Amino acid sequence: MDAENLLITEEMLARYYDLNKMKKEVEAEMSQLKANFNAYMDQYAGTNKKGEVVEGKYKLLRQIRKTEKFHEKDTLELLEEMQLHDLIKVVKKPDDGKINAAIELGLLAEENLKDCRIASYSPAIAVKKI
Repeated sequence: MDAENLLITEEMLARYYDLNKMKKEVEAEMSQLKANFNAYMDQYAGTNKKGEVVEGKYKLLRQIRKTEKFHEKDTLELLEEMQLHDLIKVVKKPDDGKINAAIELGLLAEENLKDCRIASYSPAIAVKKI
């Protein structure tokens, strides 16, 4: 897109504003409907059970996705007791808070880290009615 050929009009801003407002209303209504559907399925199909309901031309399907992970503290204690250290992941990560504190205290120079910093940018658009 060529910035010279772009045009922003009051109508475009008004449309964006209205659409954004409608989007929030639609998302709130969909969230309420999903809650109703899940409550229905919990009652008639069972909690954490998949289910299917047909009403007229529409079919409601509920799928259940299961994720499991280990309770970190208890699992680590058990693995260490069993001397299974190879099953424990050691993650080395820079501590942003400590690094920034060291810079503020003068223990570390900002220049030393200039090639280590990664900046990311994400544009955010907001249109407000005034």
